[in-house]
Amino acid sequence: MEKINIIVVGYGNIGKYAVEAVLESPDMNLLGIVSNSLSSSGIKEKDGIRVAADAAEFETKPDVAILCSPTRSIPEIAPLYLSKGIHTVDSYDAHDSIWELKMKLSPVAEANNAVSIISSGWDPGSDSVVRALLLACAPNGVTYTNFGPGMSMGHSVAVKAIDGVSDALSVTIPLGTGIHRRAVYISLEQGADFTKISEAIKKDPYFKNDETHIFEVDDISKLLDVGHGVSMSRKGVSGKTHNQMFEFNMRINNPALTSQIMISCARACMRQKPGAYTMIEVPVANLLPGSLEENVRKLV
Repeated sequence: MEKINIIVVGYGNIGKYAVEAVLESPDMNLLGIVSNSLSSSGIKEKDGIRVAADAAEFETKPDVAILCSPTRSIPEIAPLYLSKGIHTVDSYDAHDSIWELKMKLSPVAEANNAVSIISSGWDPGSDSVVRALLLACAPNGVTYTNFGPGMSMGHSVAVKAIDGVSDALSVTIPLGTGIHRRAVYISLEQGADFTKISEAIKKDPYFKNDETHIFEVDDISKLLDVGHGVSMSRKGVSGKTHNQMFEFNMRINNPALTSQIMISCARACMRQKPGAYTMIEVPVANLLPGSLEENVRKLV
Protein backbone atom coordinates (compact mmCIF):
# COMPACT_ATOMS: atom_id res chain seq x y z
CA MET A 1 0.00 0.00 0.00
CA GLU A 2 1.44 3.35 -1.04
CA LYS A 3 1.17 5.68 1.93
CA ILE A 4 0.10 9.33 1.91
CA ASN A 5 2.97 11.64 2.90
CA ILE A 6 1.79 14.15 5.48
CA ILE A 7 3.23 17.26 7.12
CA VAL A 8 1.60 18.94 10.11
CA VAL A 9 1.90 22.73 9.94
CA GLY A 10 1.84 24.21 13.44
CA TYR A 11 2.25 22.45 16.75
CA GLY A 12 -0.33 23.92 19.08
CA ASN A 13 -3.39 22.16 20.52
CA ILE A 14 -4.59 20.77 17.19
CA GLY A 15 -1.11 20.11 15.78
CA LYS A 16 -0.15 17.81 18.65
CA TYR A 17 -3.27 15.69 18.23
CA ALA A 18 -2.89 15.74 14.43
CA VAL A 19 0.54 14.17 14.78
CA GLU A 20 -0.97 11.40 16.93
CA ALA A 21 -3.78 10.81 14.43
CA VAL A 22 -1.37 10.52 11.49
CA LEU A 23 0.82 8.07 13.38
CA GLU A 24 -2.26 5.93 14.08
CA SER A 25 -3.32 5.89 10.41
CA PRO A 26 -1.93 2.82 8.60
CA ASP A 27 -2.22 4.46 5.17
CA MET A 28 -0.24 7.58 6.11
CA ASN A 29 3.40 8.52 6.61
CA LEU A 30 4.34 11.52 8.76
CA LEU A 31 7.24 13.40 7.18
CA GLY A 32 7.41 15.86 10.04
CA ILE A 33 6.22 19.10 11.62
CA VAL A 34 6.53 22.54 10.04
CA SER A 35 6.83 25.14 12.79
CA ASN A 36 8.61 28.48 12.67
CA SER A 37 8.44 28.84 16.45
CA LEU A 38 10.03 25.44 17.10
CA SER A 39 12.67 25.69 14.39
CA SER A 40 13.63 29.26 15.33
CA SER A 41 14.24 27.95 18.85
CA GLY A 42 16.76 25.52 17.44
CA ILE A 43 14.50 22.48 17.79
CA LYS A 44 15.14 20.01 14.96
CA GLU A 45 13.21 17.11 16.44
CA LYS A 46 10.11 16.97 18.66
CA ASP A 47 9.17 13.70 20.36
CA GLY A 48 11.23 11.84 17.77
CA ILE A 49 9.61 13.68 14.85
CA ARG A 50 11.54 15.92 12.48
CA VAL A 51 10.87 19.67 12.73
CA ALA A 52 11.43 22.05 9.81
CA ALA A 53 10.79 25.71 9.06
CA ASP A 54 9.59 24.98 5.52
CA ALA A 55 8.08 22.08 3.58
CA ALA A 56 10.97 22.31 1.11
CA GLU A 57 13.34 20.98 3.78
CA PHE A 58 11.89 17.47 3.50
CA GLU A 59 13.54 15.18 0.98
CA THR A 60 10.14 13.76 0.02
CA LYS A 61 7.49 16.16 -1.27
CA PRO A 62 4.42 16.13 0.98
CA ASP A 63 1.14 15.00 -0.50
CA VAL A 64 -0.94 16.86 2.10
CA ALA A 65 -0.28 19.70 4.53
CA ILE A 66 -2.48 19.67 7.64
CA LEU A 67 -2.81 23.37 8.48
CA CYS A 68 -3.09 23.56 12.28
CA SER A 69 -2.89 27.34 12.30
CA PRO A 70 -5.29 30.01 13.64
CA THR A 71 -8.33 30.57 11.45
CA ARG A 72 -7.40 34.11 10.52
CA SER A 73 -4.06 32.97 9.08
CA ILE A 74 -5.50 30.28 6.78
CA PRO A 75 -6.37 32.58 3.81
CA GLU A 76 -2.69 33.53 3.57
CA ILE A 77 -1.06 30.20 4.47
CA ALA A 78 -3.12 27.79 2.35
CA PRO A 79 -2.23 29.36 -1.04
CA LEU A 80 1.50 29.00 -0.23
CA TYR A 81 1.14 25.22 -0.12
CA LEU A 82 -1.42 24.90 -2.90
CA SER A 83 0.83 26.87 -5.26
CA LYS A 84 3.47 24.16 -4.76
CA GLY A 85 1.00 21.42 -5.69
CA ILE A 86 0.56 20.30 -2.07
CA HIS A 87 -2.99 19.47 -0.96
CA THR A 88 -4.20 21.31 2.15
CA VAL A 89 -6.64 20.62 4.95
CA ASP A 90 -7.66 23.30 7.45
CA SER A 91 -10.18 23.82 10.25
CA TYR A 92 -11.18 27.39 9.31
CA ASP A 93 -14.13 28.16 11.60
CA ALA A 94 -15.38 31.64 10.68
CA HIS A 95 -18.81 30.47 9.46
CA ASP A 96 -19.77 33.71 7.74
CA SER A 97 -16.76 33.75 5.40
CA ILE A 98 -16.32 30.06 4.47
CA TRP A 99 -17.72 30.58 0.97
CA GLU A 100 -15.32 33.48 0.40
CA LEU A 101 -12.38 31.30 1.46
CA LYS A 102 -13.53 28.55 -0.92
CA MET A 103 -13.70 31.08 -3.77
CA LYS A 104 -10.20 32.34 -2.95
CA LEU A 105 -8.57 28.92 -2.77
CA SER A 106 -10.38 27.16 -5.61
CA PRO A 107 -8.52 28.84 -8.52
CA VAL A 108 -5.14 28.39 -6.80
CA ALA A 109 -5.83 24.70 -6.19
CA GLU A 110 -7.12 24.08 -9.71
CA ALA A 111 -4.17 25.86 -11.32
CA ASN A 112 -1.70 23.67 -9.43
CA ASN A 113 -3.51 20.33 -9.63
CA ALA A 114 -4.14 20.42 -5.88
CA VAL A 115 -7.05 19.91 -3.52
CA SER A 116 -7.99 22.04 -0.50
CA ILE A 117 -10.57 20.81 1.99
CA ILE A 118 -11.55 23.75 4.16
CA SER A 119 -13.41 24.10 7.46
CA SER A 120 -12.86 20.44 8.24
CA GLY A 121 -13.15 20.34 12.00
CA TRP A 122 -16.34 19.22 13.69
CA ASP A 123 -18.25 22.50 13.44
CA PRO A 124 -17.95 23.60 10.76
CA GLY A 125 -17.10 20.18 9.37
CA SER A 126 -18.66 16.91 10.47
CA ASP A 127 -21.62 18.73 12.08
CA SER A 128 -22.20 20.42 8.73
CA VAL A 129 -22.56 16.99 7.14
CA VAL A 130 -25.07 15.96 9.83
CA ARG A 131 -27.08 19.16 9.31
CA ALA A 132 -27.15 18.52 5.55
CA LEU A 133 -28.30 14.94 6.09
CA LEU A 134 -31.07 16.03 8.48
CA LEU A 135 -32.21 18.60 5.94
CA ALA A 136 -32.43 15.84 3.34
CA CYS A 137 -34.52 13.75 5.76
CA ALA A 138 -36.91 16.57 6.59
CA PRO A 139 -36.71 19.40 4.03
CA ASN A 140 -39.10 21.65 5.98
CA GLY A 141 -38.54 22.34 9.65
CA VAL A 142 -36.06 23.82 12.10
CA THR A 143 -32.59 22.64 13.16
CA TYR A 144 -31.00 23.78 16.43
CA THR A 145 -27.27 23.30 17.08
CA ASN A 146 -26.30 23.77 20.72
CA PHE A 147 -22.58 23.81 21.57
CA GLY A 148 -20.96 23.02 24.88
CA PRO A 149 -20.54 23.57 27.59
CA GLY A 150 -16.88 23.58 26.74
CA MET A 151 -13.77 25.34 25.50
CA SER A 152 -13.95 26.96 22.07
CA MET A 153 -10.46 26.89 20.56
CA GLY A 154 -11.21 29.43 17.83
CA HIS A 155 -12.69 31.92 20.26
CA SER A 156 -9.83 31.42 22.73
CA VAL A 157 -7.20 32.00 20.03
CA ALA A 158 -9.01 35.17 18.90
CA VAL A 159 -8.82 36.60 22.42
CA LYS A 160 -5.14 35.65 22.82
CA ALA A 161 -4.39 37.70 19.70
CA ILE A 162 -5.60 40.92 21.33
CA ASP A 163 -2.81 43.22 22.54
CA GLY A 164 -2.44 43.08 26.30
CA VAL A 165 -3.78 39.53 26.71
CA SER A 166 -1.18 37.01 27.88
CA ASP A 167 -3.54 34.02 27.97
CA ALA A 168 -7.24 33.33 27.48
CA LEU A 169 -9.96 30.73 27.67
CA SER A 170 -13.37 31.10 26.04
CA VAL A 171 -16.10 28.78 27.27
CA THR A 172 -19.29 28.27 25.27
CA ILE A 173 -22.45 27.83 27.35
CA PRO A 174 -25.59 26.59 25.55
CA LEU A 175 -28.84 28.37 26.41
CA GLY A 176 -30.99 26.26 24.07
CA THR A 177 -32.52 26.70 20.60
CA GLY A 178 -29.09 27.52 19.17
CA ILE A 179 -28.47 30.49 21.49
CA HIS A 180 -25.19 30.65 23.42
CA ARG A 181 -23.45 32.62 26.14
CA ARG A 182 -19.67 33.17 26.13
CA ALA A 183 -17.66 33.18 29.34
CA VAL A 184 -14.19 34.54 28.61
CA TYR A 185 -11.37 34.25 31.14
CA ILE A 186 -8.26 36.36 30.52
CA SER A 187 -4.84 36.91 32.05
CA LEU A 188 -3.45 40.34 31.27
CA GLU A 189 0.03 41.63 30.60
CA GLN A 190 1.36 44.16 33.07
CA GLY A 191 -0.23 47.57 32.52
CA ALA A 192 -2.98 46.29 30.23
CA ASP A 193 -6.39 47.98 30.50
CA PHE A 194 -9.11 45.44 31.35
CA THR A 195 -11.93 47.74 30.21
CA LYS A 196 -10.42 48.41 26.77
CA ILE A 197 -9.63 44.75 26.23
CA SER A 198 -13.16 43.76 27.26
CA GLU A 199 -14.58 46.19 24.71
CA ALA A 200 -12.29 44.78 22.01
CA ILE A 201 -13.42 41.22 22.79
CA LYS A 202 -17.10 42.10 22.60
CA LYS A 203 -16.62 43.84 19.22
CA ASP A 204 -14.73 40.92 17.72
CA PRO A 205 -16.73 38.96 15.08
CA TYR A 206 -16.34 35.81 17.18
CA PHE A 207 -18.27 37.41 20.06
CA LYS A 208 -20.33 40.36 18.82
CA ASN A 209 -23.50 38.30 18.24
CA ASP A 210 -23.52 36.52 21.62
CA GLU A 211 -23.98 37.49 25.23
CA THR A 212 -20.38 37.68 26.47
CA HIS A 213 -19.04 37.89 30.03
CA ILE A 214 -15.36 38.55 30.68
CA PHE A 215 -13.38 37.71 33.81
CA GLU A 216 -9.78 38.45 34.75
CA VAL A 217 -7.90 35.58 36.38
CA ASP A 218 -4.29 34.99 37.43
CA ASP A 219 -3.77 31.53 35.96
CA ILE A 220 -5.69 30.19 32.96
CA SER A 221 -4.14 26.72 33.34
CA LYS A 222 -6.19 26.11 36.49
CA LEU A 223 -9.39 26.50 34.44
CA LEU A 224 -8.35 24.69 31.29
CA ASP A 225 -10.49 21.77 30.09
CA VAL A 226 -10.51 20.99 26.36
CA GLY A 227 -13.75 19.03 26.59
CA HIS A 228 -16.66 20.21 24.44
CA GLY A 229 -19.79 18.86 22.82
CA VAL A 230 -22.82 19.44 20.68
CA SER A 231 -26.50 18.64 20.86
CA MET A 232 -28.25 18.98 17.52
CA SER A 233 -31.95 18.49 16.87
CA ARG A 234 -34.28 18.85 13.92
CA LYS A 235 -38.05 18.74 13.95
CA GLY A 236 -39.56 18.84 10.53
CA VAL A 237 -41.60 17.41 7.68
CA SER A 238 -40.84 14.50 5.35
CA GLY A 239 -42.98 14.95 2.26
CA LYS A 240 -46.32 15.89 3.85
CA THR A 241 -45.71 13.94 7.06
CA HIS A 242 -45.15 16.14 10.12
CA ASN A 243 -43.49 15.58 13.50
CA GLN A 244 -40.31 13.96 12.21
CA MET A 245 -37.78 14.33 15.05
CA PHE A 246 -34.01 13.77 14.85
CA GLU A 247 -31.29 14.19 17.49
CA PHE A 248 -27.49 14.02 17.38
CA ASN A 249 -25.34 14.34 20.49
CA MET A 250 -21.65 14.02 21.32
CA ARG A 251 -19.24 14.83 24.17
CA ILE A 252 -15.68 15.16 22.97
CA ASN A 253 -12.09 16.22 23.44
CA ASN A 254 -12.17 19.26 21.15
CA PRO A 255 -8.67 19.27 19.56
CA ALA A 256 -8.54 15.47 19.31
CA LEU A 257 -11.74 15.28 17.27
CA THR A 258 -10.84 18.31 15.16
CA SER A 259 -7.49 16.81 14.21
CA GLN A 260 -8.93 13.34 13.50
CA ILE A 261 -11.45 14.80 11.06
CA MET A 262 -8.67 16.77 9.38
CA ILE A 263 -6.62 13.61 8.96
CA SER A 264 -9.61 11.82 7.42
CA CYS A 265 -9.99 14.74 5.02
CA ALA A 266 -6.32 14.38 4.07
CA ARG A 267 -7.25 10.95 2.75
CA ALA A 268 -10.12 12.49 0.79
CA CYS A 269 -7.73 15.00 -0.82
CA MET A 270 -6.14 12.11 -2.70
CA ARG A 271 -9.52 11.14 -4.17
CA GLN A 272 -10.99 14.52 -5.18
CA LYS A 273 -10.56 16.45 -8.40
CA PRO A 274 -8.48 19.66 -8.06
CA GLY A 275 -10.31 22.48 -6.30
CA ALA A 276 -11.45 23.67 -2.88
CA TYR A 277 -14.20 21.84 -1.00
CA THR A 278 -16.15 22.00 2.23
CA MET A 279 -17.04 18.72 3.91
CA ILE A 280 -20.61 18.64 2.62
CA GLU A 281 -19.13 18.40 -0.89
CA VAL A 282 -16.90 15.41 -0.09
CA PRO A 283 -18.34 11.87 -0.36
CA VAL A 284 -18.22 10.25 3.07
CA ALA A 285 -16.57 7.17 1.57
CA ASN A 286 -13.60 9.30 0.56
CA LEU A 287 -12.83 9.97 4.23
CA LEU A 288 -12.31 6.30 5.03
CA PRO A 289 -9.31 4.01 4.58
CA GLY A 290 -9.76 0.97 2.38
CA SER A 291 -11.34 0.54 -1.02
CA LEU A 292 -14.80 1.72 -2.00
CA GLU A 293 -15.91 -1.89 -2.41
CA GLU A 294 -14.73 -2.80 1.10
CA ASN A 295 -16.59 0.11 2.66
CA VAL A 296 -19.80 -0.42 0.71
CA ARG A 297 -19.87 -4.07 1.69
CA LYS A 298 -19.14 -3.22 5.33
CA LEU A 299 -21.26 -0.13 5.88
CA VAL A 300 -24.21 -0.12 3.49
